[in-house]
Amino acid sequence: MPFDVASLRFLSTMPQVLARTTFTTLVLVALASLAGCSTTPQPKFQQELFDTGVSPYARNFNASTTDTCEAARRALLSQGYMTTMTRSDTIDGTKNFQPSGDSHVVVEFHVVCTPGESASDTSIAYVNAVQNGFALKKSDTSASVGLSVLGSLSLPIRSNSDAMVKISSETIPSGKFYDRFFALVDHYLQTVVRTSPVVPDTVVTREIAPDAAVDVAARAAAQAVTQTAAQTTGEAAAPAPASDSLAPLLQSLTP
Repeated sequence: MPFDVASLRFLSTMPQVLARTTFTTLVLVALASLAGCSTTPQPKFQQELFDTGVSPYARNFNASTTDTCEAARRALLSQGYMTTMTRSDTIDGTKNFQPSGDSHVVVEFHVVCTPGESASDTSIAYVNAVQNGFALKKSDTSASVGLSVLGSLSLPIRSNSDAMVKISSETIPSGKFYDRFFALVDHYLQTVVRTSPVVPDTVVTREIAPDAAVDVAARAAAQAVTQTAAQTTGEAAAPAPASDSLAPLLQSLTP
């Protein structure tokens, strides 16, 4: 079939049209990719759900708040943390790490023990660990000293000073990290003597009943001393009447 002039012209321009279409498509795809990359990421604090599910930062224990915090303190001490215990229900601990010569990491532990939900001998331990990063920063300082004897001559003085600057601070979100800590706390709760005080026994005081025989002997001795004193002074002291039950005892005491 013969082609007219218009058809020949269209066929001759087909490569150029296809090339322009392909170029336009590539440009649109590149612009879409750049638009996706330029989207601002959502801050992490906006990703907090605050749901009622299982929390990696809390654990229930069948022990009092004092015992749980004491076990937490011993768990941190056993791993090289420096702890401070100003209250019986709060523990703070820190540990230093040096990954390299120019970086420094400090892990801060904060433990709070509260009463449990079921009984007085249960407690809940809440744990939060923060990792702080520091980097070595060098700063140069310069100064000049003018010498009046030599005119306007000045001598530059330079000094370098190094300082650790805080560059990051983030709460450790790893659930396995806290699982290992809670497992160690439970270990110390099972193996360490509880810190609950021992209730002392009730002390009952009562008077001792007097012995009848001892009381009779004491009265007889007192009567004998009185009679002896009366005979010594020459006074005629009449003997005190004695009952029939006291007669044998008085006879045995009379010299």
